[in-house]
Amino acid sequence: MTAAARPAVVLVSGGMDSAVVLAIAREQGFAAHALSVRYGQRHTSELDAAARVARALGAAAHKTVHVDLGSIGGSALTDDAIDVPLDRPADAAGIPATYVPARNTIMLSIALGWAEVLGATDIFCGVNAVDYSGYPDCRPEFIDAFQRLANLATKAGVEGAVIRVRAPLLHMSKADIVARGLELGVDFAQTVSCYRADADGRACGHCDACRLRAEGFDAAGVPDPTRYAV
Repeated sequence: MTAAARPAVVLVSGGMDSAVVLAIAREQGFAAHALSVRYGQRHTSELDAAARVARALGAAAHKTVHVDLGSIGGSALTDDAIDVPLDRPADAAGIPATYVPARNTIMLSIALGWAEVLGATDIFCGVNAVDYSGYPDCRPEFIDAFQRLANLATKAGVEGAVIRVRAPLLHMSKADIVARGLELGVDFAQTVSCYRADADGRACGHCDACRLRAEGFDAAGVPDPTRYAV
């Protein structure tokens, strides 16, 4: 990275997808400002992973913002009274209980605010519309709509800047993401994807995130570096 590198904000959750997105942003020459959000999720081991990933992949900065989505509930990831679905079949229909209302909208909004402060016109996120759990805010239509909002509702957009929301994994399978990450030197052992990870970041092996992650490594023909609790 040179002193002339353009800044970009990269949402980094600590999971495998966002780690690959951070590596892609760095490969494209951006000074990547990693942004994590503590939104009231059940565990914070993914945020520990986000800090590790940001350091390992050379982020120019790493910021964690606190938003209390647990106060409104409505998701198995923020409300202890709602169970995280386990061992769901891959073809299960409907939006699962792990959907967090407005989470991606809020995270991208925070990223948009930081981008304006930094003078950045590029925001990277790891949403994926192929191997995903049925979340409506992981669809291409959502990314397109938020990009239109970003250019409409900001000082930067009004003054002529073109703000781009980049989702480089949008149409990739989990196997493709694994392969791309390995190509870019991502150490997936540092990442945490599990919805029920313990304090040490060990995965449950039974939630949707664990299933998709394991299937991705298997389809890519790569040993799974995930640490499991059992």
